Order: sequence, then structure tokens, then C-alpha cells
Amino acid sequence: MIAFIARRLIVSFFVLLAATMVIYALTALAGDPLEDLRELPGPDRDRKIADRVERMNLDVPLPLRYLSWLGNLFRGDLGVNRDGQDVSVLLGNALSATLQLVVAATVLAVVIGVIVGIVSALRQYSAFDYSVTFTAFVCFSLPLFWVAVMLKQYIAIEFNDWLRDPVISPTVIAVASLVGGLIWAAVLVGGRRARLAAFALGAAATAVTLTLLSVTRWFADPGIGVIGLAVLAGGTAVGVTALISGLRYRDPLYAALSAAGIGVILSQVLDPVLADPSWLEIIGLALLTVAVCAGLGYALGGLLRRQAILAAVLTGLVTAGLTFLDRMLRGFADYSDYVRGRPIATIGSSTPNFKGDFWQTNLDVAGHLLLPTMALILISLATYTRYSRSSMLEVMNLDYVRTARAKGLPERTVVTKHAFRNGMIPITTLMAFDFAGVIGGAIVTENVFGWQGMGSLFLRGLQQVDPAPVMAFFIVSGSAIVLFNMLADIIYAYLDPRIRLS
Repeated sequence: MIAFIARRLIVSFFVLLAATMVIYALTALAGDPLEDLRELPGPDRDRKIADRVERMNLDVPLPLRYLSWLGNLFRGDLGVNRDGQDVSVLLGNALSATLQLVVAATVLAVVIGVIVGIVSALRQYSAFDYSVTFTAFVCFSLPLFWVAVMLKQYIAIEFNDWLRDPVISPTVIAVASLVGGLIWAAVLVGGRRARLAAFALGAAATAVTLTLLSVTRWFADPGIGVIGLAVLAGGTAVGVTALISGLRYRDPLYAALSAAGIGVILSQVLDPVLADPSWLEIIGLALLTVAVCAGLGYALGGLLRRQAILAAVLTGLVTAGLTFLDRMLRGFADYSDYVRGRPIATIGSSTPNFKGDFWQTNLDVAGHLLLPTMALILISLATYTRYSRSSMLEVMNLDYVRTARAKGLPERTVVTKHAFRNGMIPITTLMAFDFAGVIGGAIVTENVFGWQGMGSLFLRGLQQVDPAPVMAFFIVSGSAIVLFNMLADIIYAYLDPRIRLS
């Protein structure tokens, strides 16, 4: 393994070195970096041209310019752009904005897409499978810029207007109830009578929930509350345990339920700490949650300690996440008043000159992230759904899966322990390329929503024939591609023991 990593790093270094020469030359020869200054009137034109020539070393031959840039790079200096701004500072700001924008979207697209794809594969040729396939193809075909504009119109402008009087019309409730019932009927496995019962139950639950939200005007001052938190935490405990170990054995379930109960109690006990915390305190509480839940799983897990620890830790983290969300929602009313009833932002990464407490600041970030994140998820979700579905269908028909079923293993064990692990190998390749690609930014999304990220840095440098920011972009994105592809190779060996890296 060590020899493999060392060899890949050495080869990748020389590949990146050769690529920097090509990219630098192409950027420098893409146009005239003095074109805007040549059109200036007045006596200052010659002085400004001389300053830029000196700053960009335009009086030096191109190969020497590249070697000068390369020498500065090895000393940790990315240089300055054509206007004299430090490229390291520009890169730091752009990378921070890009990571904030695309990492959450990519992670959500992977998680949701893989889950939906697996369920679709397990329900092959069902109504749910056909619905997912149709939706995935539609989303995959949508132009990103069009999706972004539609989200601005209907999720931002129309929704912000609706928040002034958040009453859900009976027509919307009826349509949403019908859709909810159809989703429950499609997901459920069973005969016609069972599906009709699921449809009725899902439609009724959706109608009652939306009616209560409308009557209580929940959207004007949202929150989960301690009762809602307890119900969601308990449901999470049962669901996670059923997925990890099944409900036949009670010890992991008791550990998960204990983690949920302690999490709900601590959400009230730690009220003074959570009033206005810092990110350091939040991270500390998250680590403490993992430690306490691991201890619960170890103490209550019995013979299934490993499964109990995993179930308790996941339940504790989800409960902590729900508590975090509840605290953010409590500050929604005050934040909405500050931004004049327009909490869903359409441009930029933050509200200028906004100063609030921890929760209001994060609400502001979330409001600006919502639309670009949804746009990126809708496009990426279709890809992960289709890949995970086809991969699982291929794996489920292999001999070792049939052997596992023939041995009498439960279907949950066959899917989660045998099929899923090997079905993730093609998805790992896709994830490696996606995570490496998002470091380079989302140029269309950044342009539509006014984010100054890596894509904007690259595009601006290219348009201005400015090699320094373009090369900074390339160094970061190229290194990310090398790193994530190497991680993908290592994960292959973990997912499939038959793969050996030598």
C-alpha cells in the first residue's frame, strides 16, 4: 500500500508539472493583457501600462516567466494578479465560498441519490421504480441555468411573498395529500389491499400535517419543539436499529433509544450553553455525543456491541442535528424581520453588514445556500440514482448474493452486508470525480447566484489573460483530482478484499 501511494504521488507530481506548463502557456497566449489599458485616454496610460508590464513580467520571454512563477510556487508564493492583489488571499476567499456552496450539495446528492437508487433497485419494475426512473431522466435533462432561474422565481420570490401570510390553500393540501399517498403506496411492498391502505394512510397523514401547519401559521415562526424532537429521535432510533441489526435483537434498540432519550433531555438541560454558542463549542458537543453514545452502545449492546455502538452513535448524531435545526428555526422570525421578510436569498453568499447571534448568522448562510444547493442537487441526484440502481441490480444477480439467500440470511443482511458493499465500487469512482470536480467550482451556478468562488476566479483570470489566478485555480483543482482518485483506489481495496494494491 505504501509503495503504491508513493509511486502514484511521484507520477502525479510530474503529470501536474507538465500540465502547469501547458496551462500557463495557453493562458498567457490567450489574448492581450494590456488591451483594456491601451484604450484609456490621457497621459496616465503609458504609466499604467508600464506598471502592469512590470507586475506581470510581460517584458520577459514566456518560458522565463513560467520558471519564475514555478520558483515562487515552490516557495509558497502564488504571486499577484494583474491589479496587484495577492492571489493567495483571492484563492482563500474563493475556495472558502466554493466549499461552502458545493460540498453540502454534493454530499446530499450522494446520500439521497444512493438511497433512492438502492430502494428503486429493490423495487424493480414497481410504480416507485418507474417514477424514480422518469424523475431522474427529467432532472438529468434540465439545463442548470434554467433550473436556477425557476428556483429564484418560485422558491425565493413567490415563497417569500407567501410567508407574509403563510396559509396553505385547500387545493395545495389536496394535491400534496394525493402525491404523499402515491409515494407511500409506491414504496410499500405488498398486495393491492396493503397498497390501498398505505395510500389512504399517507394521504391522511399528509393532509392532517399540512392543515395543522397552516392553522398554527408554523411557517411564520417555525420550530420542532421538545415533543417533535422526542418523536423524531425515537423514530430515528427504531429506523437506524432496523437497518443495522434488525429489530429481532433488543439490545441495540435499547442502546439507540437510550441515546435518543438522553439527547432530548440534554437539548433542554444545555439551553444556556446553546443560547449563543461558537462553532468550537458545537464541535466539542458533537465529539462528546459520539463518546457518550459509544459508551451506551458498549454498555447495553450485549453480544451485539458493535451494532449497538453504531446504532447509538448514529441516533445520537441525528438527535444532535435535529436539536441544531430546532435552535436555528427559533431565530427565524427575528431574522426574517431583519431582512424585511425575504429570508430566501437570490444572490450572494451573505447579507451585507448583517450581524446577529450564532443561530441568526447560520440562518443567513442557510438562506443564501438554499437555492444554489437545490439547483446542484437536482442535477447530480439523477446521476447517483441511476448509477446506484444499475450497480445494485447487477450485484443482486451475482452468485454470492444468491448463496447468501440460500444460506437463510435475512434479506436486510443480504442487502446491507453483501450487495451494498460491492455495489458501492462504481459509485466510489463517480464520487471521487465529483468531489474533485466541485473543488474547481460550479461556474454556471456561481454566475447565476452571484457567488465569488473558484469558478469565478478561473473565469475572470481567463478573460483578463491573467495567468496567476488561473494557475492558482489549476494547482488546487488538479491536486484535488489526484488526491481523490488515490483515495478512490484505496477505498476499492476496502470495499472488495479481492482488490490488492501493490
